[in-house]
Amino acid sequence: MKTSILVSVVVLITACASGPFGQKVKEPFRGSGYESNNRFFRGTGKGESTADNVAKSKADIAAKTILAGQINTTMKQVTDQYLGQTQKDRASDVDDKFQSLVREVMNTNIADLKKIGEEKYFDKKENKYTVFIAYEVKKSAMLKFLKQQAKANQTISTNDQDVIQKILEDELKKTEE
Repeated sequence: MKTSILVSVVVLITACASGPFGQKVKEPFRGSGYESNNRFFRGTGKGESTADNVAKSKADIAAKTILAGQINTTMKQVTDQYLGQTQKDRASDVDDKFQSLVREVMNTNIADLKKIGEEKYFDKKENKYTVFIAYEVKKSAMLKFLKQQAKANQTISTNDQDVIQKILEDELKKTEE
């Protein structure tokens, strides 16, 4: 009788600990310190493989993909603001110029990212490596670089330059708030 009660208690405790979806796992680089905010774009990635360099490459690509998606979304919002303020008969021409400027900045600035963490684990039983990587990019640095590139771009008219500079200044103010 005591054994069956003890077994029941152990089963109940085990069931409560794992929950209906399984046991909760705490992975590295989780929490507000690794999430994007008004000052930083942040991305984390996880990679698994039997080769440690492949696991690291997978984690690296995953983290950079998350970062690029966030940067792309922000740039689309800036582009939409820009197009909203420059609705003219040549809006598609202006859009092409701005989009190429954004692509140039993203291609250059993504190399400016900072690695804020990397952890590697090896599971002997499964004979595989798991790597976690976290990156961040300062929003203000990216927007300032975009402003410089826009100013240096000879294909953008003075009126469009002024609109771009104002929009980017507004975005910079948001990062400082």
